[in-house]
Amino acid sequence: MTNSLTAKEITSITGGKLIGDGNNIISRLSTDSRTLSWENETLFVAIKTPKRDGHSYIPQLINRGVKSFLITDDAIIRRDGVHPVSTSVDFILVDDAISALDKLAKFKRDQTNATVVGITGSNGKTIVKEWLAQLLSGEKKVVRSPRSFNSKIGVPLSVWGCEKECDYAIFEAGISEPGEMKALHEIIRPNIGIFTHLGEAHSENFSSERSKCLEKIKLFEGCDKIIYNADNRLVDICMSGAFDAGKLIRFGEADNADVKVEKIETCGANTSISYNYKNKKDSITVPFTDKGEIENALSCLTFLLLIGEDASAIKVKMAKLENIAMRLAIKQAENECIIVDDSYQLDLGSLTPAIDYVVNVAAGRKLKSAIILSDFPGVADNESGLYKELAHLISQKHIDRFIGVGATLCKYKSLFESDIKTEFYTSKDEFLSSIANKKHFEKEAILIKGARNFHFEDIEEQLSERIHETRLEVNLSALARNFHYFRSHLKKETKMVSMVKANAYGTGDIEVSRCLVAEGVDYLAVAVADEGVMLRKAGIDTPIIVMNPERNSFAKMFEYNLEPEIYNFSIVKQMIADAEKRGERDFPFHLKLDTGMHRLGFEKKDLPELIKLLKSQNNIRPKSVFSHLVGSDGVQFDDFTLHQIALFEEMTTMLKAEFPSILRHILNSAGIERFSQYQFDMVRLGIGHYGFSGIEGKTLEEVCTLKTKILNIRDVKKGETIGYGRQGVTERDSKIGVIGLGYADGLDRGLGCGVGEVVVRGKKAKIIGRVCMDVCMIDLTGIDAIEGDDVIVFGPENPIEGVAAKLNTISYEVLTGVNERVQRIYVRE
Repeated sequence: MTNSLTAKEITSITGGKLIGDGNNIISRLSTDSRTLSWENETLFVAIKTPKRDGHSYIPQLINRGVKSFLITDDAIIRRDGVHPVSTSVDFILVDDAISALDKLAKFKRDQTNATVVGITGSNGKTIVKEWLAQLLSGEKKVVRSPRSFNSKIGVPLSVWGCEKECDYAIFEAGISEPGEMKALHEIIRPNIGIFTHLGEAHSENFSSERSKCLEKIKLFEGCDKIIYNADNRLVDICMSGAFDAGKLIRFGEADNADVKVEKIETCGANTSISYNYKNKKDSITVPFTDKGEIENALSCLTFLLLIGEDASAIKVKMAKLENIAMRLAIKQAENECIIVDDSYQLDLGSLTPAIDYVVNVAAGRKLKSAIILSDFPGVADNESGLYKELAHLISQKHIDRFIGVGATLCKYKSLFESDIKTEFYTSKDEFLSSIANKKHFEKEAILIKGARNFHFEDIEEQLSERIHETRLEVNLSALARNFHYFRSHLKKETKMVSMVKANAYGTGDIEVSRCLVAEGVDYLAVAVADEGVMLRKAGIDTPIIVMNPERNSFAKMFEYNLEPEIYNFSIVKQMIADAEKRGERDFPFHLKLDTGMHRLGFEKKDLPELIKLLKSQNNIRPKSVFSHLVGSDGVQFDDFTLHQIALFEEMTTMLKAEFPSILRHILNSAGIERFSQYQFDMVRLGIGHYGFSGIEGKTLEEVCTLKTKILNIRDVKKGETIGYGRQGVTERDSKIGVIGLGYADGLDRGLGCGVGEVVVRGKKAKIIGRVCMDVCMIDLTGIDAIEGDDVIVFGPENPIEGVAAKLNTISYEVLTGVNERVQRIYVRE
């Protein structure tokens, strides 16, 4: 079996109606337009939900190159004039998209020879899956669910990736309501089952913990063996009642455990576990101490023993287990605070490691620790017991401050010890009102963890709010017009990459990116992975290139579907290793060639070895190949520019022979204007967005205006000095203004002492004296200005290129130098 099918074959499997010729090759499925990487090989499954209709993305995806769609509504073809024949697009019309997705997954499940492992439980599914992949990799071929794909959509997408010739296929299954597991079981049909842990998550949808457990273990029907923790009495009773005893493989301290845990000892950051299996005693050491992690490690140990791994080999492997990143994000807040945002789930099982995390972060940064917590959702049984357990947990974790939000927490506030500072509010709005206009937090690490219906994102937003009168105004209408000016130099089919690195050259990457996406940009490019993550969290789903990937950031790039630039052998090997470890297949990257910049990139002599390496694996795959022009904006460098382009064409011809679909691009902003005949498949637009042309005398629209206010005006006699070091001397009786902008905001100190000038009421005013950290002084003599007036530091009235010339630098440096504490204000005409 190959992983690829034609649209015609998929139509047959799903029982749908084919609209098109059906010859498009499909190797991957997607229900999320944000995660597309290999557009021409992807079948986009258009799913309708109460909030979103996947069909609405189809015209946009066709423009991006997607050629195959599974739909439930053919109105999209009639309404938007999409003609399958003329566009080479295949549509597969079905009655139910989820059902069709299930059929495709079942087809793939039927074809595989792998031992299929199904994992379920309230917590720990992803960790056990990832640890098993770590433990088996190298010796066995393993496929597994990407990330936390364990829902009714995630499971079929995971099983679709199952290959015929692999040893183990490991899939998670998560449910939240009765009746959901049957459909997941029919897709996964595991040979070996693992039940991780029974916790409080989703209890509100079940009549009892027993009914929830019985629903979860339906995954294991037909399994040869089932692994679980016999120390949980309820799980043990449910398992024993549902399955033959010969299928059950138990671990724990219970008398009936097959892997009998005899002793658990913690030493520093490690835990030693002594156990007895088939009357043989042994031990392992794992690099964790958390109770939940130890239970997950025991699930993995039991699995390895079950499949016949040697005990000595197990000991070595378990000692090397790597931690799996938690779903936590750290963000800066006011008053030297940080916010730890955990919106994954709210139950005691997930709360414990989150508290441990924030306490450790606080200790490492010498901050106090605080928790803002909402009521637990849907607690049906033993409400008082749950909140007693919560109060005990808080008291044991040495938290400095606990803030409870919700009527139920208020009801039980007497349970929380008086030696911890506590606050209770009946609602989120009451809490926000209480902290308005107050310095409520200072030098604290704040864990924000709330049920979704409490909308704690409002709390995060208020704590992160910044106010500063100095502002950078970004004219998005001008930005769009500049974008289309460069677009006009290109063929219709040529793709565009917009560089939004360095906070979109200092202008604010999120809003600028949203504007460019709306104007039809094909790719965004950032410098480092964190910049890309920020865009993804802002809901931007356009493909993103990471131009300077750090070796420790590949996991983050895989998680957020960010496509790295690869420029030497060590980093390509690192990416392959990390992708293999994670179970990625054909993850896209962008290949950098050195044609004369001599900064980063592969040389011509490297290509045979590089091609051989890339063809030897299927974890990563080049999406594009590119190079940088050294001097495309200078006529004096034109001969060298043409030399670079010729070398690029020669090198990329070698690569195109091996990777026919690879995209090529070498032109930057000035190159688009001056060498558009060499546009290849794609171009990169950077500083040109902001009004800077590579053609001498060509004027584009300036996008950015840096403004501040006059804070104070005073009269100063002739011969007096202004500011530090007495460097500014008044040559006449003068009117001196103080403005709210200094070098901490990005105003270069080189503009002081009469070098730089600003515009007030349409007139130029020189900067007098040295530029201070937060303010500077200007000479307002002869200008009818008052306190509170706007001051333009640069913009259409005082062009940034002129400011840069006074500093003997380039516009890029001035623009990117505007500090983050300066507000970005976005305007449209």
